[in-house]
Amino acid sequence: MSTNRNITIAVLGTGLIGAPVARNLHKQGFKVHAWNRTAAKALALVADGILAFDNPADAVDGADIIVTVLKDGPSVEQAMRAAAPALGKGAIWLQLSTVGIEGIDALAALAAEQGLVFYDAPVQGTRQPAELAQLIILASGPVEQREAAQAAFDAIGRRTLWVSAQTGASSRLKLALNNWAFALTHGLAESLVLAKGLGIDPALVVDVVTGGPMDSGYFQVKAAAILAENYAASFSIANAVKDARLVVDAASHVGVHMDAAQAGLRRFERALEAGHGDKDMAASYLA
Repeated sequence: MSTNRNITIAVLGTGLIGAPVARNLHKQGFKVHAWNRTAAKALALVADGILAFDNPADAVDGADIIVTVLKDGPSVEQAMRAAAPALGKGAIWLQLSTVGIEGIDALAALAAEQGLVFYDAPVQGTRQPAELAQLIILASGPVEQREAAQAAFDAIGRRTLWVSAQTGASSRLKLALNNWAFALTHGLAESLVLAKGLGIDPALVVDVVTGGPMDSGYFQVKAAAILAENYAASFSIANAVKDARLVVDAASHVGVHMDAAQAGLRRFERALEAGHGDKDMAASYLA
């Protein structure tokens, strides 16, 4: 940890995942700068010993490592272009946001333009794993600076999977993983709502699955949320719509037919249209 004290990390984006990422980096001794478009979210970290800034350029000034944890590719690009005047040549950029295949290519090009060492590093995990420093980091990028990147990853995650030396590979893997998470979410939500529609207590579905081959920690967490009507967001419907669109677009780009993914996107969109955008994606049940 002592060596971390000499390293400054700027975290751009301090929402559900970005805020705990910033806190965990600080806990491991890094000097942490924070910026968020909604300033109050960055200011909330000051009590933890993190420095909050009004704009991205001030946040990255003097930073050895920049971490982006923003909503989508355009948001990341906008923030990094705003930061450009203060970016140090050779600084390391850890890009944690889920941005899709076109988005990651655009950001890699921006990194090259700015002389940054770029790592494509989306994370597997939502708010709770982020708070517990239990994210799984899917990392791709050059071998030369991996040791420095790994020190930051170790502060926020329980495991780093080095996918490739080529940026973009991790973002592609993340889409496949998100598709699985969405399929599990919709399968559970529709099964419970079908039981209810048929006049059967949905809790009986959970009872039968529990302890059997179809059970999982994910199933239990999302089922408990639905049965308790507790939709506090770990991963919101609005974000699910964004990421499900990235999945469908990527599949179309490579000619893969994704019938369930397209139907799942439409289900998330219905939930969004019904006003559930800020609820957890388990609110697929309400679609």
